[in-house]
Amino acid sequence: MKLPRDFYERADVTRVAKELLGKTLHTYFDNEHTVVRITEVEAYAGRNDKACHANNGLRTNRTEVMYHCGGYAYVYLCYGMHHLFNVVTNVKGMADAVLVRAGEPIEGVSIMSKRSNKPESDVKLTSGPSTLTQALGIKTKKHYGLDLLANQIWLEDAPGLNKNNIVTSTRIGVGYAEEDALKPWRFYIKNNQWISKK
Repeated sequence: MKLPRDFYERADVTRVAKELLGKTLHTYFDNEHTVVRITEVEAYAGRNDKACHANNGLRTNRTEVMYHCGGYAYVYLCYGMHHLFNVVTNVKGMADAVLVRAGEPIEGVSIMSKRSNKPESDVKLTSGPSTLTQALGIKTKKHYGLDLLANQIWLEDAPGLNKNNIVTSTRIGVGYAEEDALKPWRFYIKNNQWISKK
């Protein structure tokens, strides 16, 4: 069952981020269906978070979708090379989002392998935000702003994780965010091999 709009529209972005762990992320492009189990995420708040692209009302063409209600895809180009996938959360105007950093391949693994030019058994296939999107076929700006309740990119429910199975750490690659770089807003599944490496 697809996650409903109200799952995304909650106010606490860290809670939503943690509850995304274990859920399944689906893509359906060109008649190819791929699925991963989400293993690693990072939370970003639209207020008082210098690591967030929309911090304190910053509004650009790139961040505009972050101001939608929760349940839309925020896809952006990183370092001019990789498209990264984020889930917009909270209500309209708040600009919170969760970056999906890694996932465990579940379905369509041969498709992911072909897209990524990596062996199906390679943990690097989907264990980082850029390799994940490449494997899932999220690779152009046309995926920016897609409704996650539609049929190209969506998330489905799965049993929640016990809090003892969730590891918390600081986010990766946000040293520019000064004191906000220290926020413990990265979450991943304990002892899961399908996570990115610092």
